[in-house]
Amino acid sequence: MTDTARWKATVYIGGLAPVVTSANLHDAFIPFGEIADVALPKNENPNSTDPHRGFAYVEYEDAEDAKEAIDNMDQSELFGRVIKVSAAKVPKNANQGLGSKTALWEQEGWLAENAVSEEDRFTAEEAQNRPEDPMQGLEGLDVAGPKPE
Repeated sequence: MTDTARWKATVYIGGLAPVVTSANLHDAFIPFGEIADVALPKNENPNSTDPHRGFAYVEYEDAEDAKEAIDNMDQSELFGRVIKVSAAKVPKNANQGLGSKTALWEQEGWLAENAVSEEDRFTAEEAQNRPEDPMQGLEGLDVAGPKPE
């Protein structure tokens, strides 16, 4: 399965209680289709007593199963908490966008979106080098009132 297809078949579950385990999630989401994987990210904060970060991802074998799970489980209750179930978003590349370690103008995506043609660049430079005449464009306005038809 391609990465794009995998993300289309994956649901995000947020608002999980600390007592929820991967097995609980598997049991709660199995009625909607064959589950390929359940990911429950561990809490990396050493001062926290919670075993996980409060969200999880459930990957289905089929994207239609993921849609069915979203339709049926969003805003439902699991271990005393109302959970948010939605389509998982593709994670951002650490080397793309703001906050990356690569300069914004050196990124391919930014350059493709913000590239300026040589003609546009020449026109902009020409406009900067031309002295501004406040009376330019007022040649036909020597008579007051509406224009005669």
